[in-house]
Amino acid sequence: MATDTPTPSRTAEIRAVAREDIPRAQTMLEEFITGLFDIPVSDLRINQDQYSLNSLNGFFESGDQAFFFKFHQEDGEEDMTGEYYRADILSSAGLPVDQPVHMSTLAGEQVLIYRRRSDPRFSDVLFELDQAPDATATARARAAEADLNARILSVAKETLQAISPAQAAAEPIHRLFYERLIDLPAGSYPGGRLAKFYVGKRFAFPGGVSLDWDEIADATVRVNGISYGSSLRQAFDDALTRYAPLNTASAGGIVAHGDAHNANVWYERGEDQDRLSFFDPAFAGNKVPGLLAEVKSTFHNIFAHPFWLYNPEMAAERFEANVTLSEDVLSFETDWHPTPARLALLDAKAETFWKPWLAHLKAQELLPEDWEEIVRSGLFLSPALVMNLNAGEGAERHNPTSSAIGLGIALAAASRPVDGEDMFSRFFDSVRPE
Repeated sequence: MATDTPTPSRTAEIRAVAREDIPRAQTMLEEFITGLFDIPVSDLRINQDQYSLNSLNGFFESGDQAFFFKFHQEDGEEDMTGEYYRADILSSAGLPVDQPVHMSTLAGEQVLIYRRRSDPRFSDVLFELDQAPDATATARARAAEADLNARILSVAKETLQAISPAQAAAEPIHRLFYERLIDLPAGSYPGGRLAKFYVGKRFAFPGGVSLDWDEIADATVRVNGISYGSSLRQAFDDALTRYAPLNTASAGGIVAHGDAHNANVWYERGEDQDRLSFFDPAFAGNKVPGLLAEVKSTFHNIFAHPFWLYNPEMAAERFEANVTLSEDVLSFETDWHPTPARLALLDAKAETFWKPWLAHLKAQELLPEDWEEIVRSGLFLSPALVMNLNAGEGAERHNPTSSAIGLGIALAAASRPVDGEDMFSRFFDSVRPE
């Protein structure tokens, strides 16, 4: 009988095998890379780290040389359009980016091969600072972040241009947001990861609390005693409209990496100052919508830490959380808090990118009135759709405590407090153009 189910890409097949059988996946990857680039491949090792949510990376030898590989494989990739991995766009614009020595951009076979480096990723440096605070090391990390932000800002200003809705829609960054809300290729909503993770599912929270989607989707949200304007369903519905690709052209387009979370950033130690450089520009573009470009990096490098998103088992050991549903109010209570390193990065991101960037957009008459709501939707979608935050039905990595922390943080990002203030409202107030 005929079926409409697309044949999985080779990268999708390898990623699926890697979840169950690492040795077999490594053998498949050796054959895959050898065939793609006609080079000998030996001693290939997949790197099993907490940041490889939608990708695989690792190391191999080719003759007497050592290499690092990475590929990003998106759900429904077979139905997507556009081009992955445009590192040349970033380097030509003056952004620091590691150039691959081998690259394939074939549909379903996108993979980058780099010469192996001894530098750590910025994510690993910060993870250590989360566990063992060090004021001197944090100051160096902040300085490196500020320097990178200054370069991102400079390139954004130089490349900013008015773009059409069609040009905005052609950028691959929409795979990180809108295309995770829908089923491809039909475009039906709710679909994609939203339907897979949450809609119609049962949620497990601390203390044996179990709630259905229909019970919590439209409830008023309260986090640590603060009430918010959007329910869970409304947060997704608003994001669907704001991040529909044809609706994202209002702030112009720029050259940007688009997915610069710190597991895609090398940390190069220097004598006087440390430097950062990008790799894995899977979603890079030259007309990336101006308010979307730095949204994911802002959330994932700051608010996703410490521990709850990438190391949920550590969050359960270190923090407490509770969830209640009473009189149609969904309440999250937690003692989770950012570390000094993450607060330093937030300060740098606000001061050296967001505040001057929003001011520049306003001066160019390209800042939409609802800019805060647009950015908030991206901050909400970044954790909610990067992985399944539900610890109940269909649970993957999260436990009841990390789920409660994560959903509470995501919902606090989605809309302004009805009363009072929180870390998100303080951030937005600090970057608001005069």
